[in-house]
Amino acid sequence: MAVVEEKPREEQLPTRKKKIAATGSDAAAYAVRDADVDVVAVYPITPQAPIAENIAQMIADGELDAELIHVESEHSAMSAAVAAAATGARSFTATSSQGLELMHEILYIASSLRQPVVMALATRALSAPINIWNDYADAMGMRDTSWIMIFSENVQEVYDNLVQAFRIAEHPDVLLPVVVTLDGYILSHTTEALEPLDREEVLSFAPKRPRGYRPVLDPDHPVTIGVLGAPNWYQEVKVQQALAMRESRRVIEETGKEFGKRYGREYGFIEPYYMDDAEVAIVTLGATSSLVKAAVNRLREQGVKAGMVKIRVFRPFPAEELAKVLENVNALGVLDRAVSFGGALEGPLAMEVLSTLAVRGITKPFISFIHGLGGRDIFVKDVVEMYQKLLEAAKSGKSVTRTLFYGVKSRKGHII
Repeated sequence: MAVVEEKPREEQLPTRKKKIAATGSDAAAYAVRDADVDVVAVYPITPQAPIAENIAQMIADGELDAELIHVESEHSAMSAAVAAAATGARSFTATSSQGLELMHEILYIASSLRQPVVMALATRALSAPINIWNDYADAMGMRDTSWIMIFSENVQEVYDNLVQAFRIAEHPDVLLPVVVTLDGYILSHTTEALEPLDREEVLSFAPKRPRGYRPVLDPDHPVTIGVLGAPNWYQEVKVQQALAMRESRRVIEETGKEFGKRYGREYGFIEPYYMDDAEVAIVTLGATSSLVKAAVNRLREQGVKAGMVKIRVFRPFPAEELAKVLENVNALGVLDRAVSFGGALEGPLAMEVLSTLAVRGITKPFISFIHGLGGRDIFVKDVVEMYQKLLEAAKSGKSVTRTLFYGVKSRKGHII
């Protein structure tokens, strides 16, 4: 969400109507209701279950006229959502963690068949050991599935991002599935102020398209979907997906601007925070961004020119926007909540950011940080300490060549 620097977010949201108290799960369900979704395929898993429960209650109460499909697994949930989309229906599902892993096979099928499914992902750590708390390991497993990926920082963004997701996914120049994340428990079960839209407003912004706007399953006009892709054609299909993902950049940008024009909350690929004069900066994702903002505020009070960049759209990756806003900082860090085991740097977001800068010839001291795995608490003082590391790197002109794990229980201290 676009923010005027040096001013808190609350000053940027004009009051259009009465706000309500809602969790992230509530917000996701409200967005599905207001977008008038036709088919919802659900299978419960912690901490996603309240989303499905809320939608089921809305259907039972007559607030949403949709087909609710109770399936036997997440694999079936995504299969049903893809099949529904293939008939021209507006379809939705939600999951978390191991559920996402079980549907992983069908993630590729959804995008390869160009079915505009929208999914909410309540991010949660992956087993083993069994863990039901939040990190971004599950989301990072989707990086190469050809899904558009949008991260949410707060409850309002969960709602707004999902509303925009339907318009983006179903755009004729895109036709790719979209996942919108909300941090498990941190957003899915936390109550915040939410300013929802009227259903008429949502359907005016993201209208349901005529059934025949793309090839769909229709007995009267038969088409073949999902045929064998032999070597002489398979690559062409993959290139078409790549081109659709590239084209989605324009649609995502236009959608975010139009949303802001109509409702006062404009969205982009990234959100810079105090970056106009920042000397050191951290790049991050999701609800963790609020914590990093608090650290930036504290450091600014001490006279430190700290800044932050929140990545809202992770796929397609905002390389140009990110390179531009980071070009003049003296040292840069990335805070990950997932591990890419055996990677050149073990932070998956860190590798994306570093490659973005490297191919553009932008070099500066760089540190990869990982914290908050499996729901481990991250404190503002931890992030302040990361900024102190960046100040040291800026002074020495040297990068830290290994990822630093924070908050670890160790005889050496809490940094590994």
